[in-house]
Amino acid sequence: MDKIAVLGAGSWGTALSIVLSDNGHDVRLWSHRKEQAEEINRTHKNEKYLDVAIPEQITAFYELEQALNDVSAVIVVVPTKAIREVCQQLNQKLTNKVTIIHATKGIEPDSLKRVSEMINEEMPGYDYEDIVVLSGPSHAEEVALRHPTTVTVSSVNLEKAKIAQNLFNSDTFRVYTSPDILGIELGGALKNIIALGAGISDGLGYGDNAKAALITRGLAEIARLGTSLGANPLSFLGLSGVGDLIVTCTSVHSRNWRAGNLLGKGNKLDDVLDQMGMVVEGVRTVQAAYQFAKEQGVEMPITTGIYQILFEDKDPRKVVEQLMTRDKREEMDDIANLLNERYS
Repeated sequence: MDKIAVLGAGSWGTALSIVLSDNGHDVRLWSHRKEQAEEINRTHKNEKYLDVAIPEQITAFYELEQALNDVSAVIVVVPTKAIREVCQQLNQKLTNKVTIIHATKGIEPDSLKRVSEMINEEMPGYDYEDIVVLSGPSHAEEVALRHPTTVTVSSVNLEKAKIAQNLFNSDTFRVYTSPDILGIELGGALKNIIALGAGISDGLGYGDNAKAALITRGLAEIARLGTSLGANPLSFLGLSGVGDLIVTCTSVHSRNWRAGNLLGKGNKLDDVLDQMGMVVEGVRTVQAAYQFAKEQGVEMPITTGIYQILFEDKDPRKVVEQLMTRDKREEMDDIANLLNERYS
């Protein structure tokens, strides 16, 4: 049995806490809100985020120092915008060396840093090579119900990845390892952009043909940007690429799909975010990917179109027309060119 702190008591943090508790670990679930922690301990529910019974063995804390007392691993599951602040607090509160695992899918706008890079910057006592990411097609609602789920954990340090694999792996939550932390993080973050697009497409009333095209060409954009940054292109055919795209673009559990669906029905971004009541990571990731594409000189027309819808108030139907009337081209030419440049 390991003592593990899970930082972030949203739906995903709660679901991962349940997985770890089922595996026999001593789980401390941290919330920055006192009333939420007290509600979890009193009712063993977290109804705002996840309507399931929480095992009584899980204890919620609102004081970070108590949650971290004598733990061997810290699972960071807070929104991207809170990563730096939480890591700064960890620097002050951690008294022993732990394994750092994050399960947050996003990229920081402006700095264009992935979550592992942000953690490393804010926690210099922990080498980038030792940070672990957990990603894959995994709706919290289904994980908490113990429905079969598969994910990937990745770290430059394979031993650290195996520690995470051993902590989480169970008969309902299967965990694979990968050495390509760059590809795994990018796949998990960028798929949220395409999920927004899938929701917009459905909100506009388009059918399966349009969504299949969006997912497929969206995958091409993700692979194009990821490969240009040095990721293994095969990573995007795995769980954090194709797998996460499928689940996030086709399910009503996906908050990015739901946000896109409201946008497609004519709602404005601020109103959509107010209605959601939870962080929609894809919105910030669109900003970051749009910047990334410009810096890398990589063509990302779907991302550009969604950026225009979100931040330039462009009519979604005009964006679809813009995508459909682009210059004719060969389907795989851009990916082939990138691979030739990389491996020639």
